[in-house]
Amino acid sequence: MIKVLSVDDHALLREGIAAMVNAESDMKLVAEASNGQDAIEQFRLHRPDVTLMDLRLPDISGTDVVREIRKVYPQARIVMLTTFGGDVEVQHALAAGAFGYMLKDTDFDELISAIREVHAGNKYVPSALAQKLAMHLVGEFLTGREVQILSEVAQGTKNRAIGKRLRISEDTVKAHLGHIFEKLGAKDRTEAVAIGIRRGIIHL
Repeated sequence: MIKVLSVDDHALLREGIAAMVNAESDMKLVAEASNGQDAIEQFRLHRPDVTLMDLRLPDISGTDVVREIRKVYPQARIVMLTTFGGDVEVQHALAAGAFGYMLKDTDFDELISAIREVHAGNKYVPSALAQKLAMHLVGEFLTGREVQILSEVAQGTKNRAIGKRLRISEDTVKAHLGHIFEKLGAKDRTEAVAIGIRRGIIHL
């Protein structure tokens, strides 16, 4: 029997997963959690075989929960189940130790298959997400400072104001923007923001 833990802050989604999992003869939902801290505690109490983890939780991110659980339980098998499909988000989750990454619009049959695959010790990323991931593997990540600046640009902040807020010169902001455009393949601020949001580098 595959023991499953469901982590999501939406009760309706947890109910749907519970019904789906418990309908399978070889699976059982053993626990649910609505936030990151509760997820860590429920994992400790129930030691599930597979955990379905939302990326955005009310207290800490699902990626951080994966990291915390796997520090103590390195054998933990966790699948991210989220509405966010940016390649950077997928890379961060897998780097944190997630065994899979799926979107919430996945059909039930594929999700059940993924649970069985991960339980068997295999990684699972749907082909569409895997292709998106492969497209950007050769690209450079933005630095922390570049992400800060792109986030400010997304909020409509001008270069001078960004410089004051981050305590750097306006020329330094412009230099960072040049690097951001180059790394993202963007021709201007608007396109850089659009790419940043699409890839999950920044969020509005």
